[in-house]
Amino acid sequence: MKKTLALLLALILAFGLMACSSSDTEAPAGDTATDTTTDTTTDTTTDAADATDTTGTSDTADTGSSEFTTVTEGVLTMSTNATFPPYEMTDDQDNVIGIDADIAAAIADKLGLELQIDDMDFDAALLAAQQGRSDIVMAGVTVNEERLAVMDFTDSYATGVQVVIVPEGSDITLDTMQGLTIGTQRATTGNILASYPPEEGGFGEENVIAYDNGITAVQALMNGQVDCVIIDNGPAQEFVSANPGLEILPTEWVTEEYAIGMAKGNTALYEAVNGALNELIADGTVQSIIDSYITAE
Repeated sequence: MKKTLALLLALILAFGLMACSSSDTEAPAGDTATDTTTDTTTDTTTDAADATDTTGTSDTADTGSSEFTTVTEGVLTMSTNATFPPYEMTDDQDNVIGIDADIAAAIADKLGLELQIDDMDFDAALLAAQQGRSDIVMAGVTVNEERLAVMDFTDSYATGVQVVIVPEGSDITLDTMQGLTIGTQRATTGNILASYPPEEGGFGEENVIAYDNGITAVQALMNGQVDCVIIDNGPAQEFVSANPGLEILPTEWVTEEYAIGMAKGNTALYEAVNGALNELIADGTVQSIIDSYITAE
């Protein structure tokens, strides 16, 4: 009986110790789980905060402002042919002025850039932008399929009208120009369209002479080397005003839209320039610039 009682006491004591041991083991396990969860949550929250800082508004704005690149850092380089008044011409100090120069300056200001204008032949100005040696080309440039194949263009900012300059009192009309010798400015749409075959609306390449600029074409007209000159209405008005004995045919030859050309593929620069241009159109700046050079008839 005593042995049985002693055995029972021993078993009770053993079970008691096991219970105490189980309780002691579970408590630290519970503490460890709690600590781990807290640390993980804190670290994750901190990492998330760090990620937010990395892509914050100020950082995004900085990235956005430096997305596009230009030929020269901090400068918007414009190629042009400054013999196309009132869109581009030179003053007494040989500075390029005119509608395009003023619009380009306003665009550069909006983009936080300085404007540099490089004056060259018209076809060289187009090629400079096409090859990325200038950021933009503005020279009364018309958008056509040939140019779209090698350059990107902004939205139009002005409407150009091609007209015909003839000697004063001439009996030449648009209907009698076939077979005449026609002067144009090299690489302009006037030159391109006039050179088309008659069945395509032109006068035939053999009847069209391309000059380096409009001034030279008009001089050729005054010297009797060509019968008439096809050129944009803006410069035509200037040339006729400066050279007595010339007049413009009353009927417009071609109407076209002017836009800013740039190298293909520079999407960021295109979006920046086109965006700035449209803001200037919307707030009336572009029209104000045009009106300051071309008065209403």
